[in-house]
Amino acid sequence: MEFLQTVIESLNIMSTYEAIAMVLAIAYILLAIKQSLWCWPAAFVSTLIYTILFYDVSLLMDSALNAYYLIMAVYGWYSWKYGGKLQEVDLEVSTYGLNKNIQIIAILTIISLAFGYVMANYTSADFAYVDSFTTVFAVFSTYMLAKKIIENWIYWIVIDVVSIYIYIQKGLNLTAVLFMIYTILALVAYLDWKKEFDLKKSKTV
Repeated sequence: MEFLQTVIESLNIMSTYEAIAMVLAIAYILLAIKQSLWCWPAAFVSTLIYTILFYDVSLLMDSALNAYYLIMAVYGWYSWKYGGKLQEVDLEVSTYGLNKNIQIIAILTIISLAFGYVMANYTSADFAYVDSFTTVFAVFSTYMLAKKIIENWIYWIVIDVVSIYIYIQKGLNLTAVLFMIYTILALVAYLDWKKEFDLKKSKTV
């Protein structure tokens, strides 16, 4: 009950810009599921707002991460539009495969541990290692999404679930609810993209 009450109170004091950013963030994922190019303009405006909002409240790392998302929104649009192998077709859903994903996870984990060590020992950051994990994996997962790598959604499911824990612990309950929605949508997206990928693969066999 306390959690729901806090969420309702947060909704009541939400700024217009924050509400717009939240709606566009959800629209971004819904459009990405359908592989619509419009997902990237939605992402651009949403992350632009979040970049400014986080900067205004001195959450500089979150602001910097959203600035990166801003750049990736432009790159993602270009990649989806012109990234086809023949440069004449839209980019198609593809996979890295198990071995490459294992290598990527190992490398990103080492990088996360390195960042976590620095944050834990030289800053006052809370959840230093966990926060470093979500940030590092989010950076690479955004690149994977821009390349239409199907496994990006699995990465996002894990990232979002961990983020929910962090936000609840920090009392950011409305953001936690948003990431619960992200988690569900990421699962839907993975199943939708995998269905399309398997269908195309069966036609080429």
